[in-house]
Order: sequence, then C-alpha cells, then structure tokens
Amino acid sequence: MREFTQLANFVADTANLQVPNGQAFVGRSAFAHKGGIHVSAVLRDASTYEHVEPEAVGNQRRVLVSDLSGRSNIFYKLEEKGLGAELDDAARKNLLERIKEMENEGYELEAAEGSFELLVRQALNPDHFFFSLEKMCVNTEKKEGAKTQHKVEMVIKTREGQRWSEESSEGGPFDAMAMALRKCLSEVYPQALDVRLIDYKVRVLDANKGTAAKVRVLVTWADQQDSWTTVGVSDDVLEASWNALCDSLRLELLRLHESESKGEPTAVASEQG
Repeated sequence: MREFTQLANFVADTANLQVPNGQAFVGRSAFAHKGGIHVSAVLRDASTYEHVEPEAVGNQRRVLVSDLSGRSNIFYKLEEKGLGAELDDAARKNLLERIKEMENEGYELEAAEGSFELLVRQALNPDHFFFSLEKMCVNTEKKEGAKTQHKVEMVIKTREGQRWSEESSEGGPFDAMAMALRKCLSEVYPQALDVRLIDYKVRVLDANKGTAAKVRVLVTWADQQDSWTTVGVSDDVLEASWNALCDSLRLELLRLHESESKGEPTAVASEQG
C-alpha cells in the first residue's frame, strides 16, 4: 500500500492522463489542508482530519498558504522549510498579513511556494541587495514568412555596478528577457546560469475585462538540487512574467548566500571539489 500513489501515477503516465488533484488517497490534494483552524487541529492531532496517514498510501501531507491561512499554516510551512526558529511571533504575524494582501491582489501562493519562501528569506535578510532593473527595452519584429523575432536590451544594477546585455530569441519575449537577465547577472553571480526553466503558465484572472484583464504568471525553475515556482501578477503579461522571473532568481541567490554564510558547500562547489 505504501506504493499506491506511485502506482497510480505510473498508470496515469502510461495512459497519458493526469491523476486528479482531488482523487482519494493518491491525489496531490488528498491530504492538503488550508483553513487556519483546520491546520491548527492537524498539527495537534492529524487523525482529526486524516483517517489514514498519507505515508501509508505513499502520499504526503500538504499545508497550503492563502488568504484563508492562519498562524498555524505559517508555522507549519516554516518548519517544513527548516526556518521555524528564524521568525518571531511579530514577524510571523506581519508575514501572514502580507500574504493576505498579495492574495487579494491576485497572487496565488498555494501553487507558488517559492514566492512564499522568498518572502520569508527577505524578512530574514532585509538589507541584502542582489540586483535591480535600471532599464529594459523589448522589441518585437514580425516579417511575412519569417518567425517573430524578440530582442531585449537590458541594464541591471548589481552590487558590483551596472551590467548590460542584449539578447534575441524566436522563443518569445520571456525567453529573451530571461537570457538577458541571466547574462547580466552571470559575471557577479555565475550560479544564475545554472538554473533552467521547467514550466511557464499564464492564467487570466478577470476575463470579463477582455484584453485589459489581469494575468497571473507562474514560472518554475530548477537547479541541480531542487525546483521552485514563483508568481507575478499584472495587467501586462510581460511585467507579470518579469516579476516572477526576478523573484525566482532572487530566491536562488538568497539560498546560496545563506548557505555560503553558514559555510555549507553549494552544488557547484561540491561538483568542482
């Protein structure tokens, strides 16, 4: 029975289907908890809401962070990421309020745990600066019978001063932006070249507004050890994409900075060693 979830996913992959999130026992949300009071009860005694342990069927418990969250949700997520002792009660309360504000603006942290982790790590390192955008120009050119070309010129300010780059792409403006940003950062933060794009999703939030609707962009990146998803929201899809992209790289750089501060070897350093 401990291989039940793995078996269900194998069958679904073979049949080119997806296991529904809400599928009993094996779904990704089968053991998910969201409401603050709900999570508080689960932390005290999981059997109040789970009639079997998720591990018994090869699944795992998930606690979601959203506008319905309480302090118990925040506590659980901090413990899950090994940051439980880092924030005091006042900081956790502020973090919860910030999360609720973002959810009201259209952000969705349930599917973007990288954005949640970034909020926590920025609270722990409020003065640490990695980069900021000075200027960016995105040019799109389409000619009859040819693929659309996207060209991005970018100036980024880092702790070492300004960095400039120019990139072109037929894969879309987001691809060109990502390549230009990583190129700018690579001289100061060579680890920026180690991350790779895994997934890119766009969701329309208020379709009744037509082309003026807000969109939510979710981007998933991975390095040699982990993957993470961040979110951006705007009525401009490129701006939402840019915000999600920057948060992804800031999170990776913060993780590496904290590891180096503790004297822990990074993946790159370990390979070189």
